[in-house]
Amino acid sequence: SLSLSLSLPLSLSLSQPPTIMKQSLKDYIVDPRDNIIIECEAKGNPVPTFLWQRNGKFFNVGKDPRVTMRKRSGTLEISFRSGGRPEDYEGEYQCFASNNFGTALTNKILLRVSKSPLWPKEVLEPVVVGEGSPLVLACNPPPGLPPPLTFWMDSAMMPITQDKRVSMGLNGDLYFSNVLAKDSHTDYSCNARFLFTHTIQQKNPFTLKVQTSRKVAETTPNFLSPTGTDSSRMVMRGEKLKLECIASGVPTPSIKWFKKGGDLNQKVKLDNFNKTLRIDSVSEEDAGEYMCMANNQIGSIRHSIYVQVKAAPYWLDQPSNLVLAPDENGRLVCRANGNPKPHIQWLVNGGPINRSLPNPSRTVAGDTIMFRSVQIGSSAVYQCNASNDHGYLLANAFISILDMAPRMLGPKNQLIKVIENNRTFLDCPYFGSPLPVLRWFKNGQGSGLDGGHYRVYINGTLEIKRARAEDQGTYTCVATNILGTEENQVRLEVKEPTRIVRAPEHQSATRGTMARFDCRVKSDLTLPITVTWLKDDKPLSLGSRLKKDEDSLSIPNVHEGDEGTYTCTVKTEIDQDTASARLTVTDRPDSPMDLELSDAKERNIRLTWIHGDDHNSPVTLFVVQFEEDRWESGKWQNLSSYPGDVSTVILELSPFVNYQFRVIAVNSVGQSRPSLPSQRYQTSGAPPDAIPRGLKGWGTKKNNMEISWEPLLDTERNGPNLHYSVWWRRKDTGEEWSNVTTVGAKHIVHDTETYVPYEIKLRAVNDFGLGGESNIIIGYSGEDMPEAPKFFKIIQRSTDVIHLEWDKPLEPNGILIGYKLNYQTVNGSRVGLMQMQSFLPNVTTYTLRLPERAIRYKFYLAALTQVGAGEVYAEESPHFTNEGMAPGSVIWNLTVEPNSNYANVSWNHNFPAGSSEFQLEFTLDSKIHTQRQMVGRIASDSSGAQQTLIIFLPLSVCLISPSCVCACQCVCLLTAYSKDQVDIATQGWFIGLMCAIALIILILLIVCFIKRSRGGKYPVREKKDLPLDAVDQKGEDGSFDYHSDEDNKPLQGSQNSLDGGVKESDDSLVDYGEGGDGQFNEDGSFIGQYTVKKDKDETEGNESSEATSPVNAIYSLA
Repeated sequence: SLSLSLSLPLSLSLSQPPTIMKQSLKDYIVDPRDNIIIECEAKGNPVPTFLWQRNGKFFNVGKDPRVTMRKRSGTLEISFRSGGRPEDYEGEYQCFASNNFGTALTNKILLRVSKSPLWPKEVLEPVVVGEGSPLVLACNPPPGLPPPLTFWMDSAMMPITQDKRVSMGLNGDLYFSNVLAKDSHTDYSCNARFLFTHTIQQKNPFTLKVQTSRKVAETTPNFLSPTGTDSSRMVMRGEKLKLECIASGVPTPSIKWFKKGGDLNQKVKLDNFNKTLRIDSVSEEDAGEYMCMANNQIGSIRHSIYVQVKAAPYWLDQPSNLVLAPDENGRLVCRANGNPKPHIQWLVNGGPINRSLPNPSRTVAGDTIMFRSVQIGSSAVYQCNASNDHGYLLANAFISILDMAPRMLGPKNQLIKVIENNRTFLDCPYFGSPLPVLRWFKNGQGSGLDGGHYRVYINGTLEIKRARAEDQGTYTCVATNILGTEENQVRLEVKEPTRIVRAPEHQSATRGTMARFDCRVKSDLTLPITVTWLKDDKPLSLGSRLKKDEDSLSIPNVHEGDEGTYTCTVKTEIDQDTASARLTVTDRPDSPMDLELSDAKERNIRLTWIHGDDHNSPVTLFVVQFEEDRWESGKWQNLSSYPGDVSTVILELSPFVNYQFRVIAVNSVGQSRPSLPSQRYQTSGAPPDAIPRGLKGWGTKKNNMEISWEPLLDTERNGPNLHYSVWWRRKDTGEEWSNVTTVGAKHIVHDTETYVPYEIKLRAVNDFGLGGESNIIIGYSGEDMPEAPKFFKIIQRSTDVIHLEWDKPLEPNGILIGYKLNYQTVNGSRVGLMQMQSFLPNVTTYTLRLPERAIRYKFYLAALTQVGAGEVYAEESPHFTNEGMAPGSVIWNLTVEPNSNYANVSWNHNFPAGSSEFQLEFTLDSKIHTQRQMVGRIASDSSGAQQTLIIFLPLSVCLISPSCVCACQCVCLLTAYSKDQVDIATQGWFIGLMCAIALIILILLIVCFIKRSRGGKYPVREKKDLPLDAVDQKGEDGSFDYHSDEDNKPLQGSQNSLDGGVKESDDSLVDYGEGGDGQFNEDGSFIGQYTVKKDKDETEGNESSEATSPVNAIYSLA
């Protein structure tokens, strides 16, 4: 047999009993202002004819001029244009659709006309009730059809405020758990809204008068609705259940709900401040006992509601149409359930089955009809009616007896396009009687398709669960029964999906800028696509401003009207993709409005304003500005700022200011325009509150100190005639404070010592009194140039590196800001370009790498303050080269053997005899200075021989260091020189010049000696104390050349100031005698006599001292 849920296609010209396709509701309420339409649509072959029954009797449509039936339809239309009352047509209607093979029925349609009666006129007396008493204002709306919706409003058409104490019940009454004095009103009005007529009926208002009392007595809860201790409620399955408990009492009781035997399930919702329990769709398991409890601090009360769930009939198994071939078997099943259990009644062609003609192939067994060996001519329409006390169900199902070979019902050679990886269905509708067997094949090959990712449905449809590229091809469906075979083909094409690969994104655009939404698409190349844009689900009109291209939508110069949700829709004939994004247009906020001043006090006032529109960018900040008309009239200044969620602030104010205020709102886009200014507010005067900031003392010259501070703001003056009182004194001296009063913001203290600390304090004064005193700060008088560094050492640890060390000056005369080191190469009287290095004040070492071993440097070191560079400490690096030596030539075993006033210096070398000279220098370390002195040169002996040089040491060296070990600690520097080296001392012209100079000096010495022998006096000063006329001439290359009248060579161990003054090292060996020349014997030993240095007073007092040196010996001979 073939069971069809849908009727057969009429294009087959097959006989088919009627089937009801459309009908009106069972409970049909109509608007009396409209025509009445009762629907009844059916199909069949032949086309059915229709007739109606009204209230169980035949309704002759043709006799009533107001009633017409639509063509090829059973739908009735009742028109009242020419008069008549809709109420006259109320009743129960049923439609019958018939043809040669049977009759189908509609449900019984109960037609009723909607009613919205007026509220009955009544005079309502004022309701007088004592404070704390319960109250119920009855609504009693007129009985409309359907019942109206009720609500309470006042005369201003505003809803009555409802809360835990006051609320409306399910019956429309207004309940007061307890009445308060504030409930006294004259306009409590109940309103009824009728849905069909869209009208609202208003009841005459209640006037409520509350009699107040000094103290309201507390009362235990008592139920206003429902009354008593228990009640019952019956509800139909699938309907909405509402249970209500409203209680009186003082204080207002709270309501709680319980269900006996278990907790409230998730379907339960509590409304109306827990007074109403709601279940939207009731089922049998919702039946039971529900309890509500009302309690306050005085007591509690309970009420039980027993809920019964009944059910109108509902389908378990609805009968469906049968198409049978002759001699086939079949059955119709009609199963329904309900509470109480429904009764099943079978009808055939609209009449009771037991009154129909006998049919030997049919057997009725309760809810089932069995058909055995059916024959042509037994086609009919059967009705199943399932009914109980609460309703009924009616279903039509026909049985059609046909004898037909397979026939294909769908179009031939259909083309189906499907998106890859999607599920698709290939339809092959067919018909035949007996029911044909259907099989599917692909590309005409193989066995039938079923199983795997294929599935064949009973109606002939082939499902491909996930289409792949290899599924593309031609599919054939073949239907076969005993009367023949029929086939059809379906061609399947698998396409790539259409996707938006770059979707539009939510964005915020500032007003006036451009917004752009992307919509880039990827799709199958064989499928044409269409891209459309929607705004807020409506087609977007592009116009001349909006621009759409292949991949995007551009919105220039956005404004508020552009705000909304934009949707890009991409369509092909078989699929589509959409993507949406919201455009939010932001702008600067509107100005705050309605500024108001209140709560004025001496130093503060409350400012309140109303927020303007934030234009989709929340206000993050409010800036309050002020303007005063005493010092800077018309100039607006920021006073304070506040978070963007406030609208009232307390403004802290300054004395003696005539304020007016305005407010500016700030969001992420920018600032709003300023609000309109507030009214003015004048504060009274007071002594200064603020202490001047930025107090400091610092010298602008070395003998002054400038005390300065930041003047008070105009709003910090607090009164007229503002001035400042300044105090200062030397720190840690105990001297009295000095004081001055000024209107300016600084004061200069003159005739101070250089860079000494001062204690300073300050206070502001006006006509209202003294302000607060500042903290004492420490200031300093002016700085000067620092002294020379405490010491300056040059240590040559190897032949290619010079290490410099120094210490800060004993008297920096200010804050050291660093050191400046100038240095240049020296070679006899020739000097190189001056180079410079700067150091931070915490740096006291420097290492210089020699580019060549033979290079010597003269260094000039000075400390720096803000004033400038101080005295220069000059030092020259030792001579330490071995230039021009043959490869492999070395000096070794350099030893020093000390004695009381001399030392033997010995060494070995491998220089060829007569090819080199050795220059010996030694350095003596004392606690004060490190000094270096060159002794002289000696020619090299035979290679490999040991050479010895005796050095006579001055006694004063050993006296400076406590023991003669100092002689053993001397550092000897021995350097070998190639005799081929060009040396100015070996040049003939230089020797001649030196001899001439020596002769002139000798003659002058003899003359001086003769004059002294005759009683004349010749003042002699120590070399250290001779003034040096230094020449500080800056060369074209920017370097400086330092020299004196005594010698054109740079002085070793001297200190030069940047101003040109020179201070010799205290430990120079020149200071140990009146001559500095050294001579060598023929055997290479050094001849030199050193005398102890005399101090200045001794020399001046003993002008004819005995000669103790070769020079003095010459004086004696003269």
